[in-house]
Amino acid sequence: MITYNNYLEQFNDILDGKSFDSIYEDPSFLEYVKLNASRMKRWKKVGELSEETIAEIRKISKPQTWVVITEPWCGDAAHIVPFIHKMAEANDQIKLVIQNRDNGSEIDQYLTNGGRSIPKLIVRDELGNDLFNWGPRPAPAQELHLELKDNHILNSSEKKEQLQLWYNKDQGKVIQEEICQLLKSI
Repeated sequence: MITYNNYLEQFNDILDGKSFDSIYEDPSFLEYVKLNASRMKRWKKVGELSEETIAEIRKISKPQTWVVITEPWCGDAAHIVPFIHKMAEANDQIKLVIQNRDNGSEIDQYLTNGGRSIPKLIVRDELGNDLFNWGPRPAPAQELHLELKDNHILNSSEKKEQLQLWYNKDQGKVIQEEICQLLKSI
């Protein structure tokens, strides 16, 4: 497990050729990392938590660990993880840690429809018990993804563009709403 800042450093290491992960020998994966680093910087700068989200996060009175399973090449994570980080920063009771999916993570315990989809957020209490898990993307984005998949647009640039447009229009609102709804349920 690594910190959020270590996760951000991974982007630089990959782009500087300091990664020993063979997946980044593929130029398309390097391009994903470059795009995702840019998107994460943008969300760090312009992404905002709603007053409702801040109020709900501040209600957390006992320690929680928020585990995010992800990878630097994951396009959805570039739009989601910065908001999860902002939420975790809003309360000292929350410790955020990152697991790289492809390097000894717990992903096989949190499959989505049998797949290793990321990002995944697992929220645990102070004893390490799972309170809930969320992911890999907000419900409306997942519906769009499945619709595009049903129309055989699974790996195309059109799919990526449509999801990108969805995230840009949403501005992190649904991510916050869904996670806050889960926090209210515990």
